[in-house]
Amino acid sequence: MIQVGVNGYGTIGKRVADAVAAQPDMELAGVAKTRPNFEAEAAVRKGYPLYAAIPERSDAFHEAGVDVAGEVDDLVMRSDVVVDTTPSGIGAENAALYERYDTPAIFQGGEDADVADVSFNSRANYDAARGDDVDTARVVSCNTTGLSRLLAPLRETYGVEKARVTLVRRGGDPGQTSRGPINDILPDPVEVPSHHGPDVNTIFPELSIDTLGVKVPATLMHLHSVNVTLEGEPTAAEVRETLSEESRLFLIPEEAGIDGTGKLKEFAQDTGRPRGDLWENCIWENSVSMEGSDLYLFQSIHQESDVIPENVDAIRALLDRESKADSLATTDETLGVGLESLFQGRRQRVVPREADD
Repeated sequence: MIQVGVNGYGTIGKRVADAVAAQPDMELAGVAKTRPNFEAEAAVRKGYPLYAAIPERSDAFHEAGVDVAGEVDDLVMRSDVVVDTTPSGIGAENAALYERYDTPAIFQGGEDADVADVSFNSRANYDAARGDDVDTARVVSCNTTGLSRLLAPLRETYGVEKARVTLVRRGGDPGQTSRGPINDILPDPVEVPSHHGPDVNTIFPELSIDTLGVKVPATLMHLHSVNVTLEGEPTAAEVRETLSEESRLFLIPEEAGIDGTGKLKEFAQDTGRPRGDLWENCIWENSVSMEGSDLYLFQSIHQESDVIPENVDAIRALLDRESKADSLATTDETLGVGLESLFQGRRQRVVPREADD
């Protein structure tokens, strides 16, 4: 069993911890928190070993009545790999800690690309993280993950001449009260391209891509307006068929009546998804259209959860435990990735398996 430590137990960390606990080949060694807040209590309720991320604050946990299993160094030492889900910039500071104990580490997309040996996306470059000379990986951001998942099958099937994406970005996660209240629409950034295009190039170095960013007063999801010039001229129906074969892409049928991100989240909650999470890119099926060689579509990305399957796959890739096909299949099966609507006779998993199934 792979012993996995999770350093940081916030929006991403708690989801990674749950995903790791559900894997048949992994065991959660523990999670590290900086302070004894409600998330630390949630970890204790789930029976996850809790470690103090900042040793000097260990007493604060005891004073709050929360037992800790040790300090973050102890967690790193007992782990085969650590998934760092700390806030942007902190992961880079933690890199020396993982190197000190010769523990492979996985960082998140909020860090600069040079924090790790490779930027990682399961669908696009899984094998790049499997080499003997690779000890660290960076799971790219939620938006880059979503774009990489979409562009990979398009490149393989039709070839991509140019991608142009406008990202309508949420102002903050639901729990990020420090970012609101917001009553504004901001070019973010004003410069072109936004950081997303160069980040996609850490996965596809030769891809020609331009990205624009706009931040809006919303918390639920990101929305991408995508235009891809393909090397061929497939029909819209053919593109839909290609995309529908991808387990981490969900084509929203017109019959579902889902016309925005709010209904998407409610749909996920109604299916029984934990926290209403959407691990898949959500693509409006009717938006998929072709004008000559130009493909157009809208997709939505749930920023709190779409990178979770990638973190699980990155663990196996970094330790060279499974092939790409086997890891993706196991991750999808254990989490229940592969969301589909019942309409038009289609049905796949919509609820996760229990960890002990």
